[in-house]
Amino acid sequence: MSDQNQKDLVWPAGYRINPRHESLPQDLLEAFGKIPVAVAGDCMGRSIGTMGLSSYHGSKIMCGQAVTVRIRPGDNLMVHKAMMMAGAGDVIVIDGGGDLTQAVIGGLIRTTAMTKKLGGFVIDGAIRDLAEWAEGEMPVFARGHTHRGPSKEGPGEINVPVSVGGMVVQPGDLVLGDLDGVIAIPACDAAALLPKTLAHLDREAKIRETNIKGTSDPERFDAILRAKGLPV
Repeated sequence: MSDQNQKDLVWPAGYRINPRHESLPQDLLEAFGKIPVAVAGDCMGRSIGTMGLSSYHGSKIMCGQAVTVRIRPGDNLMVHKAMMMAGAGDVIVIDGGGDLTQAVIGGLIRTTAMTKKLGGFVIDGAIRDLAEWAEGEMPVFARGHTHRGPSKEGPGEINVPVSVGGMVVQPGDLVLGDLDGVIAIPACDAAALLPKTLAHLDREAKIRETNIKGTSDPERFDAILRAKGLPV
């Protein structure tokens, strides 16, 4: 079905399936795969990113474009459809309303995601089968976990704006995740943000070197304090 035909469809109430996003250049995605979430967040104003989500897979870094899903809490019908639409490297971002009474994904979905070489999952909801996720091969960030499984009834929407952990994610956003958390970078801003993150990393490396040597300039902070009227 063409994108135009999809747009012309009249969807039943509570359901919508929009086309997959346009892909960012592969070299850009690979470059961001080396950028810590904290650095990207610093370069975006230090006020963007998820709150309350945890890594359940260990330290493997996540980097990919968002396929977004809004579901009825505890139901994963549209998660399965989103995974069918997703391409290699895509991150499935699921707005489950923060519900922890039923797991949205588990070990079987993990197996499918690994076969499709997806980039990972971000879920404002629950997961299960923690031992499998803990093997560390497939990134997953979630609000919590439970043994109770999901329904598959719908409704739900795919590739619409969603909210996860207090962060709005648009379809196609570049999603980064590490042990510090998860952040979404608008696709249209990614290319311009990359050199800023690289410069930030360079500045941090120089500061770290002076910290190690014990040669940090006290004026870095004293000047700020004097500007606030403190007699230092």
